Amino acid sequence: MDPVFLGNVDASFMSQIPKTQQQDYPVLFEMGAPGLTAVALPESGVRAADRRRHVPAELLAEQLPALPEVGELDLVRHYKRLSHKCFSVDENFYPLGSCTMKYNPRINERVAAMPEFTEVHPYQEDADVQGLLEMLYWLRCDLAEIAGLAEVTLQPAAGAHGEMTGLMIINAYHRSRGENRRQVLAPESAHGTNPASCTICGCTQISVKGKPNGRVDLDDLRAKVNRDTAALMLTNPNTVGIFDEQVADIARILHAQGTQFYMDGANMNAILGITQPGRFGVDVMHYNTHKTFSTPHGGGGPGAGPVAVAEHLRPFLPVPQVARRCDGSFTWDYDRPHSIGKVRSFYGQIGVLVRAYTYIRALGPDGLRDVAEKAVLNANYLAARVKHRYELPFPPPYAHEFIAMPKFGDSGIGDLEVSKRLLDHRIHPPTMSFPIHHCLMIEPTETESLAALDQFVAAMLEIADEAEKDPEMVKTAPHTTSVKRVDEVTASRKPNVRWKPAVR
Repeated sequence: MDPVFLGNVDASFMSQIPKTQQQDYPVLFEMGAPGLTAVALPESGVRAADRRRHVPAELLAEQLPALPEVGELDLVRHYKRLSHKCFSVDENFYPLGSCTMKYNPRINERVAAMPEFTEVHPYQEDADVQGLLEMLYWLRCDLAEIAGLAEVTLQPAAGAHGEMTGLMIINAYHRSRGENRRQVLAPESAHGTNPASCTICGCTQISVKGKPNGRVDLDDLRAKVNRDTAALMLTNPNTVGIFDEQVADIARILHAQGTQFYMDGANMNAILGITQPGRFGVDVMHYNTHKTFSTPHGGGGPGAGPVAVAEHLRPFLPVPQVARRCDGSFTWDYDRPHSIGKVRSFYGQIGVLVRAYTYIRALGPDGLRDVAEKAVLNANYLAARVKHRYELPFPPPYAHEFIAMPKFGDSGIGDLEVSKRLLDHRIHPPTMSFPIHHCLMIEPTETESLAALDQFVAAMLEIADEAEKDPEMVKTAPHTTSVKRVDEVTASRKPNVRWKPAVR
């Protein structure tokens, strides 16, 4: 390490860090010096108060926190260096199955940053924000049309929040009919948020078996659905990348028992403009705007999970609902006596919804269909290119993603090793061991070029060759990243996230 570059970094602190973990620059807490700052604030006009008179003694610290004091340029360089160590969809191929890590067009960001959106306040009068209300109104209409359903709420703040909202609507519907149904069916390959949403809503989740070809086992479904079944939660196309063409039969089986058909919209990216869930019997579905409509993804949010419902469920949607008056103006409608109430403060993740609206309007109906067709084409292209070196447990054709399994004899190389080696090719690993053990779930999305897809194929085939000829190269990967192979089990079970500043 360069002692000149490190400047005032405490040597005793750095000596405690193993050489393999040391970076070529210090952590933020070890940069700078007392008195340095990146901002210069004017003197406050507020008279200082004695904090001891207003704050309980047990809440007061003995000394100020040891926050870093760093100049602006050093601060900018620090975060810029860190940004280059991160994987992002702007710089790297991100074939993360089930997550649809697609590029976020910059036009979305420019529109969302307009002061007409960023400088409004949720308590402003309707008359002051007619443009924003009109945008939200047409967005919910667009989403209803895409789903083939009657109406959409924009309130939920994420896909899982949308699931919860959808189940709350279903429960309210059953209660309105004098029923108290407490069972929810879900396929074995369902997303983990499905059973979590069931639990939050006071329901019990029951698994429905799948067939070897990735479809729902209709006999098992018939055996488990009954008058106590509130809903079936189904992702279609499903998590193994297969569109279940039995879906109309599934809807008939459910509706014969008064059971509602809930569709997890995680994979809507594969069927945009090709079909509408409402046409094959879905009663409720949520969207993941980050997966389908290119809003930002990752970091825990913000997100948006609009929920679309069939006609008989409209009365139960959350309030307020953006509505259009007879004179053409727009307002918030609270007059819905059967509503489940609010599921979020104010009106939803407006900045995210603006981005989704921009994406939908920029593409139009034909563009949205083109998105789905290219997503399906790209996934099937990759599957065809790697199938002679990786096992594909479910037969094609695939929708937007497919599952591949490394099978390299007794080499000891599986999904984890292949994923680590992909990092050396500057490719983010696919989803691992979901929905089946030791698999790679690969989703290229529609935004990747043919050249990017071919680079991924070349990397996968090269890793397959290394597994046979030089397995240690794969087993010890990654080799080019700043952090090499780590003990993930210990890191998960005994995380050490503490940092103790060195004494100056």
